[in-house]
Amino acid sequence: MGVAGIGVVAGGVYFFLLRGKWDAMIKNGSVVHIEYTLSDDKGTVLDSNKGKEPLIYIHGQGQILPGLEKELSGMKVNDAKKVRLVPESAYGPVDPQAFQEIPRGNIPADVLKVGNTLVAKNDQGLAFPVRIHEVKEKTVVIDFNHPLAGKTLSFDVKILEVESPKVAEGSADRLPTKKK
Repeated sequence: MGVAGIGVVAGGVYFFLLRGKWDAMIKNGSVVHIEYTLSDDKGTVLDSNKGKEPLIYIHGQGQILPGLEKELSGMKVNDAKKVRLVPESAYGPVDPQAFQEIPRGNIPADVLKVGNTLVAKNDQGLAFPVRIHEVKEKTVVIDFNHPLAGKTLSFDVKILEVESPKVAEGSADRLPTKKK
């Protein structure tokens, strides 16, 4: 929990919060620090940040999956929860329109294997993963769906820290400097 206090500077009263764990509930604008383990519906761990840096996001800004964000609303520091997300609440269902057939010569021969992940770039130069879905005699079918599209996902989440929106903006966590 953070340490709150009241101070006086040049005749004005101000409130301050020293950095620390805030015991407020997660709400829009809160900066949330979480520890998580992501698993598929078979229990295979796909990703985890346990023992590493926390994932930090601003609640209500769409920075994490909408289904997960909704489930974290109202939680407090040290709360833990297992969240199961169906594809529609995660990366969506597999879109049949996201498969594209390209000439086989456009893919290096040494990576022409079903299931291999390649990196493509969009018109703005941003890189994103694509998978080889099928290798035909003259063409290759590329899957542009997100790798987790169509999958039911489970998140084991623990809330490590919740910063109030004012702390997140950087205004309430700094003590005013004294003028000399």
